[in-house]
Amino acid sequence: MTNKKIAVIGAGAAGLMAAGTAARLGASVTLLEKNPRVGRKIMITGKGRCNILNNCDVPAFISNVPVNGRFLYSAVSRFTPADTYAFFEDIGLPLKTERGNRCYPQSDKAVDVVDALRRFVKDSGVNIVNDTAVSLELENGEAVGVKGQKQTYFADAVIVCCGGKSYPLTGSTGDGYLLARQAGHTVTELKPSLVPLESPDPECKSMQGLSLRNVGLKITDAQSGKAVYTDFGEMLFTHFGLSGPMILSASSHLREIQPDRYSAVIDLKPALDHEQLDKRLQRELHENSNRDVSNAFSKLLPRKIIVPVLKRWGVPFDKKCHSVTKEERKRLAEILKSFSVPLSGFRPIEEAIVTSGGVKVGEIDPKTMESKLVKGLYFAGEVLDVDAYTGGFNLQIAWSTGRLAGESGALSN
Repeated sequence: MTNKKIAVIGAGAAGLMAAGTAARLGASVTLLEKNPRVGRKIMITGKGRCNILNNCDVPAFISNVPVNGRFLYSAVSRFTPADTYAFFEDIGLPLKTERGNRCYPQSDKAVDVVDALRRFVKDSGVNIVNDTAVSLELENGEAVGVKGQKQTYFADAVIVCCGGKSYPLTGSTGDGYLLARQAGHTVTELKPSLVPLESPDPECKSMQGLSLRNVGLKITDAQSGKAVYTDFGEMLFTHFGLSGPMILSASSHLREIQPDRYSAVIDLKPALDHEQLDKRLQRELHENSNRDVSNAFSKLLPRKIIVPVLKRWGVPFDKKCHSVTKEERKRLAEILKSFSVPLSGFRPIEEAIVTSGGVKVGEIDPKTMESKLVKGLYFAGEVLDVDAYTGGFNLQIAWSTGRLAGESGALSN
Protein backbone atom coordinates (compact mmCIF):
# COMPACT_ATOMS: atom_id res chain seq x y z
CA MET A 1 0.00 0.00 0.00
CA THR A 2 1.04 3.58 -0.56
CA ASN A 3 0.27 7.02 0.83
CA LYS A 4 1.10 8.95 -2.33
CA LYS A 5 -0.90 11.98 -3.43
CA ILE A 6 -1.89 11.68 -7.09
CA ALA A 7 -3.65 14.11 -9.44
CA VAL A 8 -5.38 12.61 -12.50
CA ILE A 9 -6.47 14.99 -15.27
CA GLY A 10 -9.54 13.88 -17.24
CA ALA A 11 -12.34 11.52 -16.14
CA GLY A 12 -12.70 9.57 -19.36
CA ALA A 13 -11.94 5.87 -19.79
CA ALA A 14 -8.19 6.09 -19.06
CA GLY A 15 -8.59 8.65 -16.26
CA LEU A 16 -11.28 6.70 -14.41
CA MET A 17 -9.22 3.52 -14.62
CA ALA A 18 -6.02 5.28 -13.50
CA ALA A 19 -7.70 7.10 -10.60
CA GLY A 20 -9.55 4.06 -9.25
CA THR A 21 -6.48 1.82 -9.60
CA ALA A 22 -4.20 4.25 -7.73
CA ALA A 23 -6.78 4.81 -4.98
CA ARG A 24 -7.22 1.04 -4.46
CA LEU A 25 -3.47 0.86 -3.85
CA GLY A 26 -3.87 3.38 -1.04
CA ALA A 27 -3.03 6.62 -2.85
CA SER A 28 -4.91 9.82 -2.09
CA VAL A 29 -6.33 10.62 -5.53
CA THR A 30 -7.84 13.82 -6.91
CA LEU A 31 -9.52 13.44 -10.31
CA LEU A 32 -10.01 16.68 -12.26
CA GLU A 33 -12.82 16.74 -14.81
CA LYS A 34 -14.02 19.86 -16.59
CA ASN A 35 -17.43 18.41 -17.46
CA PRO A 36 -20.09 18.21 -14.73
CA ARG A 37 -20.32 14.44 -15.41
CA VAL A 38 -17.58 11.85 -15.84
CA GLY A 39 -17.25 9.60 -18.90
CA ARG A 40 -18.93 11.87 -21.46
CA LYS A 41 -17.22 10.25 -24.45
CA ILE A 42 -17.88 6.71 -23.20
CA MET A 43 -21.60 7.57 -23.38
CA ILE A 44 -21.52 7.98 -27.17
CA THR A 45 -19.28 5.03 -28.13
CA GLY A 46 -20.72 2.09 -30.02
CA LYS A 47 -23.86 4.07 -30.93
CA GLY A 48 -24.65 4.46 -27.24
CA ARG A 49 -24.10 0.74 -26.54
CA CYS A 50 -20.36 1.03 -25.74
CA ASN A 51 -18.11 -1.60 -27.27
CA ILE A 52 -16.02 -1.91 -24.08
CA LEU A 53 -13.30 -4.20 -25.40
CA ASN A 54 -12.37 -6.83 -27.93
CA ASN A 55 -12.08 -10.24 -26.26
CA CYS A 56 -8.94 -11.35 -28.11
CA ASP A 57 -5.42 -12.38 -27.07
CA VAL A 58 -2.50 -9.96 -26.82
CA PRO A 59 -0.89 -10.68 -30.27
CA ALA A 60 -4.29 -10.24 -31.98
CA PHE A 61 -4.77 -7.00 -30.07
CA ILE A 62 -1.37 -5.61 -31.09
CA SER A 63 -2.08 -6.51 -34.75
CA ASN A 64 -5.17 -4.26 -34.59
CA VAL A 65 -3.15 -1.20 -33.51
CA PRO A 66 -1.55 0.12 -36.73
CA VAL A 67 0.06 3.12 -35.01
CA ASN A 68 2.76 2.20 -32.45
CA GLY A 69 1.18 -1.10 -31.42
CA ARG A 70 4.46 -2.53 -30.05
CA PHE A 71 4.67 0.31 -27.53
CA LEU A 72 1.52 -1.09 -25.87
CA TYR A 73 2.87 -4.61 -25.41
CA SER A 74 3.80 -4.18 -21.71
CA ALA A 75 0.60 -2.39 -20.77
CA VAL A 76 -1.71 -4.85 -22.54
CA SER A 77 0.23 -7.89 -21.29
CA ARG A 78 -0.15 -6.59 -17.72
CA PHE A 79 -3.88 -5.89 -18.12
CA THR A 80 -5.20 -8.03 -20.97
CA PRO A 81 -8.62 -8.00 -22.65
CA ALA A 82 -9.49 -11.04 -20.49
CA ASP A 83 -8.47 -9.09 -17.36
CA THR A 84 -10.61 -6.16 -18.51
CA TYR A 85 -13.61 -8.45 -19.01
CA ALA A 86 -13.16 -9.84 -15.49
CA PHE A 87 -12.68 -6.34 -14.05
CA PHE A 88 -16.00 -5.06 -15.37
CA GLU A 89 -17.89 -8.15 -14.21
CA ASP A 90 -16.25 -7.73 -10.76
CA ILE A 91 -17.47 -4.13 -10.46
CA GLY A 92 -21.03 -5.25 -11.23
CA LEU A 93 -21.33 -4.84 -14.99
CA PRO A 94 -22.31 -8.11 -16.76
CA LEU A 95 -20.89 -8.30 -20.31
CA LYS A 96 -21.63 -10.25 -23.48
CA THR A 97 -19.54 -11.05 -26.57
CA GLU A 98 -20.88 -10.49 -30.08
CA ARG A 99 -19.61 -10.86 -33.67
CA GLY A 100 -15.90 -10.17 -34.07
CA ASN A 101 -15.22 -10.68 -30.31
CA ARG A 102 -16.77 -7.30 -29.55
CA CYS A 103 -17.91 -7.05 -25.92
CA TYR A 104 -20.83 -4.91 -24.76
CA PRO A 105 -22.72 -4.49 -21.49
CA GLN A 106 -25.58 -7.01 -21.38
CA SER A 107 -27.96 -4.05 -20.99
CA ASP A 108 -26.70 -2.51 -24.29
CA LYS A 109 -26.47 0.83 -22.46
CA ALA A 110 -23.26 2.87 -22.37
CA VAL A 111 -24.63 4.76 -19.36
CA ASP A 112 -24.30 1.53 -17.33
CA VAL A 113 -20.57 1.43 -18.15
CA VAL A 114 -20.16 5.00 -16.92
CA ASP A 115 -22.20 4.30 -13.76
CA ALA A 116 -20.09 1.21 -12.96
CA LEU A 117 -16.84 3.19 -13.39
CA ARG A 118 -18.18 6.08 -11.31
CA ARG A 119 -19.01 3.63 -8.52
CA PHE A 120 -15.55 2.07 -8.88
CA VAL A 121 -13.73 5.39 -8.37
CA LYS A 122 -16.10 6.59 -5.61
CA ASP A 123 -15.87 3.28 -3.70
CA SER A 124 -12.08 3.42 -4.06
CA GLY A 125 -12.06 6.82 -2.34
CA VAL A 126 -11.23 9.07 -5.31
CA ASN A 127 -12.06 12.76 -4.87
CA ILE A 128 -13.67 13.99 -8.13
CA VAL A 129 -13.44 17.75 -8.63
CA ASN A 130 -15.14 19.75 -11.38
CA ASP A 131 -12.20 21.89 -12.55
CA THR A 132 -10.18 22.50 -15.72
CA ALA A 133 -6.42 21.90 -15.70
CA VAL A 134 -4.62 25.02 -16.93
CA SER A 135 -0.97 23.99 -16.51
CA LEU A 136 1.36 21.52 -14.82
CA GLU A 137 3.26 22.51 -11.70
CA LEU A 138 6.89 21.56 -12.43
CA GLU A 139 9.92 21.89 -10.11
CA ASN A 140 13.49 20.74 -10.85
CA GLY A 141 12.36 18.46 -13.66
CA GLU A 142 9.60 16.86 -11.62
CA ALA A 143 5.80 17.12 -11.72
CA VAL A 144 4.55 18.36 -8.35
CA GLY A 145 0.93 19.19 -9.14
CA VAL A 146 -1.66 20.72 -11.44
CA LYS A 147 -2.85 24.29 -11.63
CA GLY A 148 -6.62 24.35 -12.19
CA GLN A 149 -8.93 27.27 -12.93
CA LYS A 150 -10.25 27.10 -9.36
CA GLN A 151 -7.14 26.10 -7.36
CA THR A 152 -3.78 24.31 -7.49
CA TYR A 153 -3.64 20.60 -6.64
CA PHE A 154 -0.24 19.53 -5.34
CA ALA A 155 0.72 15.88 -5.81
CA ASP A 156 3.57 13.36 -5.87
CA ALA A 157 2.53 12.24 -9.34
CA VAL A 158 0.36 13.64 -12.15
CA ILE A 159 -1.40 11.43 -14.70
CA VAL A 160 -2.57 13.14 -17.91
CA CYS A 161 -5.63 11.44 -19.44
CA CYS A 162 -7.25 14.30 -21.38
CA GLY A 163 -8.14 12.38 -24.54
CA GLY A 164 -7.55 13.69 -28.05
CA LYS A 165 -9.15 16.41 -30.17
CA SER A 166 -12.05 14.37 -31.54
CA TYR A 167 -15.61 15.01 -30.31
CA PRO A 168 -14.84 18.35 -28.57
CA LEU A 169 -18.39 18.50 -27.18
CA THR A 170 -17.36 15.68 -24.81
CA GLY A 171 -14.44 17.76 -23.52
CA SER A 172 -11.73 16.35 -25.84
CA THR A 173 -10.36 19.71 -26.92
CA GLY A 174 -6.64 18.92 -27.02
CA ASP A 175 -5.78 20.16 -23.49
CA GLY A 176 -3.48 17.17 -22.93
CA TYR A 177 -1.27 18.18 -25.84
CA LEU A 178 -0.75 21.66 -24.37
CA LEU A 179 0.22 20.13 -21.00
CA ALA A 180 2.58 17.67 -22.72
CA ARG A 181 4.29 20.45 -24.70
CA GLN A 182 4.65 22.49 -21.49
CA ALA A 183 6.62 19.57 -20.06
CA GLY A 184 8.86 19.52 -23.17
CA HIS A 185 7.17 16.60 -24.92
CA THR A 186 6.84 16.23 -28.70
CA VAL A 187 3.28 16.01 -30.03
CA THR A 188 3.10 14.28 -33.43
CA GLU A 189 0.81 15.54 -36.19
CA LEU A 190 -2.85 15.22 -35.19
CA LYS A 191 -5.18 13.66 -37.76
CA PRO A 192 -8.68 12.19 -37.67
CA SER A 193 -9.05 8.41 -37.41
CA LEU A 194 -12.29 6.41 -37.41
CA VAL A 195 -13.99 9.27 -39.23
CA PRO A 196 -16.66 9.63 -41.96
CA LEU A 197 -15.41 10.10 -45.54
CA GLU A 198 -16.30 12.80 -48.05
CA SER A 199 -17.26 12.19 -51.67
CA PRO A 200 -17.60 14.58 -54.61
CA ASP A 201 -20.46 12.40 -55.97
CA PRO A 202 -23.66 14.56 -55.87
CA GLU A 203 -25.77 11.38 -55.68
CA CYS A 204 -24.64 10.93 -52.06
CA LYS A 205 -26.75 13.93 -51.09
CA SER A 206 -29.80 12.49 -52.88
CA MET A 207 -29.31 9.24 -50.89
CA GLN A 208 -28.75 11.10 -47.58
CA GLY A 209 -30.03 9.03 -44.63
CA LEU A 210 -30.02 5.74 -46.54
CA SER A 211 -28.57 3.02 -44.32
CA LEU A 212 -27.37 -0.14 -46.07
CA ARG A 213 -27.13 -3.32 -44.00
CA ASN A 214 -25.38 -6.57 -44.91
CA VAL A 215 -23.52 -5.13 -47.88
CA GLY A 216 -19.95 -5.73 -48.99
CA LEU A 217 -17.40 -2.89 -49.04
CA LYS A 218 -14.05 -2.63 -50.78
CA ILE A 219 -11.84 0.49 -50.74
CA THR A 220 -9.76 0.45 -53.92
CA ASP A 221 -6.58 2.39 -54.60
CA ALA A 222 -6.23 3.52 -58.24
CA GLN A 223 -2.45 3.97 -57.79
CA SER A 224 -1.76 0.36 -56.84
CA GLY A 225 -4.85 -1.16 -58.43
CA LYS A 226 -5.45 -3.07 -55.18
CA ALA A 227 -8.08 -3.13 -52.45
CA VAL A 228 -6.71 -1.55 -49.27
CA TYR A 229 -9.70 -2.58 -47.14
CA THR A 230 -12.59 -5.04 -47.40
CA ASP A 231 -15.51 -5.50 -45.01
CA PHE A 232 -19.09 -6.67 -44.69
CA GLY A 233 -21.76 -4.93 -42.64
CA GLU A 234 -23.45 -1.57 -42.33
CA MET A 235 -22.89 1.87 -43.85
CA LEU A 236 -24.73 5.12 -44.39
CA PHE A 237 -25.04 7.80 -47.10
CA THR A 238 -24.87 11.41 -45.88
CA HIS A 239 -25.04 14.89 -47.43
CA PHE A 240 -21.20 14.96 -47.57
CA GLY A 241 -20.47 11.34 -48.52
CA LEU A 242 -20.31 8.14 -46.47
CA SER A 243 -20.46 7.16 -42.80
CA GLY A 244 -21.43 4.19 -40.63
CA PRO A 245 -19.39 1.43 -38.93
CA MET A 246 -17.65 0.02 -42.03
CA ILE A 247 -16.68 3.46 -43.31
CA LEU A 248 -15.23 4.50 -39.94
CA SER A 249 -13.15 1.30 -39.90
CA ALA A 250 -12.03 1.87 -43.48
CA SER A 251 -10.87 5.42 -42.69
CA SER A 252 -8.14 4.18 -40.34
CA HIS A 253 -6.60 2.27 -43.27
CA LEU A 254 -6.30 5.42 -45.39
CA ARG A 255 -3.40 7.73 -44.65
CA GLU A 256 -3.69 10.40 -47.38
CA ILE A 257 -6.69 10.85 -49.68
CA GLN A 258 -5.72 12.47 -52.98
CA PRO A 259 -8.20 13.32 -55.75
CA ASP A 260 -9.15 10.35 -57.97
CA ARG A 261 -7.15 7.90 -55.85
CA TYR A 262 -9.58 6.01 -53.59
CA SER A 263 -13.08 4.69 -54.25
CA ALA A 264 -15.59 2.88 -52.06
CA VAL A 265 -16.94 -0.06 -54.06
CA ILE A 266 -20.18 -1.40 -52.59
CA ASP A 267 -21.57 -4.87 -53.27
CA LEU A 268 -25.32 -4.30 -52.88
CA LYS A 269 -26.08 -8.03 -53.25
CA PRO A 270 -23.20 -9.90 -51.55
CA ALA A 271 -25.30 -13.04 -50.94
CA LEU A 272 -25.70 -13.60 -54.71
CA ASP A 273 -22.93 -14.41 -57.18
CA HIS A 274 -23.19 -13.00 -60.73
CA GLU A 275 -25.08 -16.03 -62.04
CA GLN A 276 -27.61 -16.02 -59.18
CA LEU A 277 -28.06 -12.26 -59.49
CA ASP A 278 -28.69 -12.58 -63.24
CA LYS A 279 -31.46 -15.11 -62.55
CA ARG A 280 -32.95 -12.77 -59.96
CA LEU A 281 -32.90 -9.87 -62.44
CA GLN A 282 -34.54 -12.05 -65.11
CA ARG A 283 -37.32 -12.83 -62.64
CA GLU A 284 -37.82 -9.18 -61.66
CA LEU A 285 -37.90 -8.09 -65.30
CA HIS A 286 -40.32 -10.89 -66.23
CA GLU A 287 -42.70 -10.11 -63.35
CA ASN A 288 -42.69 -6.43 -64.36
CA SER A 289 -42.49 -7.04 -68.12
CA ASN A 290 -44.93 -4.25 -69.13
CA ARG A 291 -43.68 -1.67 -66.64
CA ASP A 292 -41.01 0.99 -67.11
CA VAL A 293 -37.60 -0.05 -65.68
CA SER A 294 -37.84 2.92 -63.28
CA ASN A 295 -40.75 1.17 -61.52
CA ALA A 296 -39.40 -2.39 -61.60
CA PHE A 297 -36.90 -2.70 -58.78
CA SER A 298 -38.67 -1.75 -55.54
CA LYS A 299 -38.34 -5.32 -54.23
CA LEU A 300 -34.68 -5.53 -55.18
CA LEU A 301 -33.32 -2.20 -53.92
CA PRO A 302 -34.01 0.49 -51.29
CA ARG A 303 -36.05 3.33 -52.83
CA LYS A 304 -33.35 6.02 -52.43
CA ILE A 305 -30.72 4.13 -54.41
CA ILE A 306 -32.92 3.16 -57.41
CA VAL A 307 -32.46 6.42 -59.35
CA PRO A 308 -28.65 6.54 -58.82
CA VAL A 309 -28.42 2.91 -60.01
CA LEU A 310 -30.59 3.65 -63.10
CA LYS A 311 -28.47 6.70 -63.97
CA ARG A 312 -25.32 4.58 -63.93
CA TRP A 313 -27.04 1.86 -65.93
CA GLY A 314 -27.75 4.36 -68.72
CA VAL A 315 -30.95 2.67 -69.92
CA PRO A 316 -33.85 5.12 -70.55
CA PHE A 317 -36.09 5.30 -67.46
CA ASP A 318 -39.20 4.62 -69.57
CA LYS A 319 -37.78 1.55 -71.28
CA LYS A 320 -40.13 -1.44 -70.83
CA CYS A 321 -38.74 -4.35 -68.83
CA HIS A 322 -39.54 -6.88 -71.58
CA SER A 323 -37.23 -5.07 -73.99
CA VAL A 324 -34.14 -5.09 -71.74
CA THR A 325 -31.38 -6.98 -73.56
CA LYS A 326 -29.10 -9.64 -72.11
CA GLU A 327 -26.13 -7.25 -72.33
CA GLU A 328 -28.06 -4.53 -70.49
CA ARG A 329 -29.07 -7.01 -67.81
CA LYS A 330 -25.43 -8.09 -67.36
CA ARG A 331 -24.38 -4.45 -67.06
CA LEU A 332 -27.00 -3.85 -64.35
CA ALA A 333 -25.73 -6.87 -62.39
CA GLU A 334 -22.20 -5.46 -62.60
CA ILE A 335 -23.39 -2.11 -61.17
CA LEU A 336 -25.20 -3.86 -58.29
CA LYS A 337 -22.10 -5.90 -57.46
CA SER A 338 -19.72 -2.91 -57.64
CA PHE A 339 -21.53 0.37 -56.96
CA SER A 340 -18.57 2.74 -56.86
CA VAL A 341 -18.38 6.03 -54.92
CA PRO A 342 -15.25 8.22 -55.33
CA LEU A 343 -13.65 9.52 -52.12
CA SER A 344 -12.21 13.01 -51.75
CA GLY A 345 -11.24 13.39 -48.08
CA PHE A 346 -11.81 12.88 -44.36
CA ARG A 347 -14.39 14.80 -42.34
CA PRO A 348 -12.88 17.25 -39.80
CA ILE A 349 -11.06 15.88 -36.74
CA GLU A 350 -13.92 17.17 -34.56
CA GLU A 351 -16.14 14.48 -36.12
CA ALA A 352 -13.62 11.67 -35.65
CA ILE A 353 -14.10 9.02 -32.98
CA VAL A 354 -10.35 8.80 -32.43
CA THR A 355 -7.43 11.20 -32.84
CA SER A 356 -4.41 9.80 -34.68
CA GLY A 357 -1.21 11.34 -33.39
CA GLY A 358 -0.38 12.61 -29.92
CA VAL A 359 2.39 12.52 -27.32
CA LYS A 360 5.42 10.84 -28.92
CA VAL A 361 5.71 7.33 -27.47
CA GLY A 362 9.52 7.34 -27.66
CA GLU A 363 9.44 9.87 -24.81
CA ILE A 364 7.32 7.58 -22.58
CA ASP A 365 8.49 4.49 -20.66
CA PRO A 366 6.23 1.68 -21.98
CA LYS A 367 6.70 -0.35 -18.76
CA THR A 368 5.30 2.43 -16.51
CA MET A 369 3.70 5.12 -18.75
CA GLU A 370 5.99 7.65 -17.02
CA SER A 371 7.54 10.50 -18.97
CA LYS A 372 11.22 10.02 -19.72
CA LEU A 373 11.60 13.82 -19.54
CA VAL A 374 9.77 14.72 -16.32
CA LYS A 375 9.76 12.52 -13.21
CA GLY A 376 6.33 11.85 -11.71
CA LEU A 377 4.47 12.72 -14.93
CA TYR A 378 2.45 9.96 -16.59
CA PHE A 379 0.30 9.74 -19.72
CA ALA A 380 -2.52 7.31 -20.58
CA GLY A 381 -5.20 6.84 -23.21
CA GLU A 382 -5.89 8.74 -26.38
CA VAL A 383 -3.48 11.59 -25.59
CA LEU A 384 -0.70 9.16 -26.62
CA ASP A 385 0.31 8.64 -30.26
CA VAL A 386 -1.40 5.24 -30.54
CA ASP A 387 -4.65 4.42 -32.30
CA ALA A 388 -6.38 1.23 -33.29
CA TYR A 389 -9.04 -0.07 -35.62
CA THR A 390 -12.67 -0.06 -34.52
CA GLY A 391 -14.01 -3.02 -32.52
CA GLY A 392 -13.18 -2.21 -28.87
CA PHE A 393 -9.41 -1.86 -29.35
CA ASN A 394 -9.20 1.88 -28.65
CA LEU A 395 -11.01 1.56 -25.33
CA GLN A 396 -8.71 -1.34 -24.40
CA ILE A 397 -5.78 1.05 -24.93
CA ALA A 398 -7.41 3.37 -22.40
CA TRP A 399 -8.07 0.58 -19.85
CA SER A 400 -4.56 -0.93 -20.10
CA THR A 401 -2.53 2.30 -20.13
CA GLY A 402 -4.76 3.85 -17.46
CA ARG A 403 -4.31 0.81 -15.23
CA LEU A 404 -0.52 0.82 -15.72
CA ALA A 405 -0.20 4.59 -15.11
CA GLY A 406 -2.33 4.34 -11.95
CA GLU A 407 -0.24 1.46 -10.56
CA SER A 408 3.07 3.07 -11.50
CA GLY A 409 2.13 6.44 -10.04
CA ALA A 410 0.93 4.93 -6.78
CA LEU A 411 3.85 2.53 -6.30
CA SER A 412 6.79 4.59 -7.66
CA ASN A 413 9.73 5.41 -5.40
